[in-house]
Amino acid sequence: MSGIEIIGTGRYVPEFIADNDKFSEFLDTSDEWIFPRTGIKQRHISADKPNYYMGCEAAKDALKNAGISAEDVDLIIVSTCTPDFFYPAMSCLIQKNIGAKNASCFDVNSACTGFITAVDIAHKFLAADKYKTVLVVASEKLSSQQDYTDRASCILFGDAAGAVVLRRSEKLFSSFMGAEGDEFEALYCKVHYESNCPFFKDEDEFYNNRFDTFAKKNYLVQDGKAVYKFAVNAMSNAVNTVSKACGVSPEELDLVIPHQANLRIIAKATELLGISPEKVYTNIEHMGNVSSACIPVALDELNKAGKITSGLKLCMVGFGAGLTYGSIIMEV
Repeated sequence: MSGIEIIGTGRYVPEFIADNDKFSEFLDTSDEWIFPRTGIKQRHISADKPNYYMGCEAAKDALKNAGISAEDVDLIIVSTCTPDFFYPAMSCLIQKNIGAKNASCFDVNSACTGFITAVDIAHKFLAADKYKTVLVVASEKLSSQQDYTDRASCILFGDAAGAVVLRRSEKLFSSFMGAEGDEFEALYCKVHYESNCPFFKDEDEFYNNRFDTFAKKNYLVQDGKAVYKFAVNAMSNAVNTVSKACGVSPEELDLVIPHQANLRIIAKATELLGISPEKVYTNIEHMGNVSSACIPVALDELNKAGKITSGLKLCMVGFGAGLTYGSIIMEV
């Protein structure tokens, strides 16, 4: 099967910065507590802009970097787990606001694995010669789902958007996707409805037994220990599996961009894989965890710094709620 090439990257990062000291103003925490446990010094918060605005700005930046117009885009795939609307899809809002009038649109949600999922889907459309140019956007406003009384969780997340423009090529491409739905309660955010339906009855036992507090009904909830254990295994499994599929060992990779969940997760997983730390790019210190936007934001940082060079063997690996995980190896 043919591969794909990245012809443009872009990102949008909100101006407002919440460093660790700001959290100590309303929580019993400190930089000395947060940084050693997470690797995070600060995160950006979109205090006055909706999620789709961030996605639009990242998309426009990627198109500019690619040197093409929005009308050249045939398909827009957006990854988000923090949409502004149940419908329309965020991809349709981005299509409208950037002027991509010729593009088909849909969204995907596999949480932090979403960018990997979207690129894998884009590859299949491009390989089938269905579309020529695909815009993939990952835009996340995690601040809208946080319980800011939970010091173990709210310190981890920020807001941002990243985007790539993809076209078909004959370069190396291999992907792997996996899921462990039985473990969904390790990380979730329930949809909260305020129903006035006259036929409404109490939710069934499945919901009542699980979502029995205000926080569980309204905010992101995670079991940190369970997520850590899953993430280390999922990351190493995904990279090993995709490496075997394409005949490139982890040691032969030139660059690895992992999901930026926790610096300790990344360090442990890459140690198990035998990948040199110098090959692993992290930006969690200044970005925090921005879910599916982590990888494309990091990719754009590297690209704009001139560190994405032709022929480089790149591995991108994600893991998150679902629980889901996946990895892509491609030649850029």
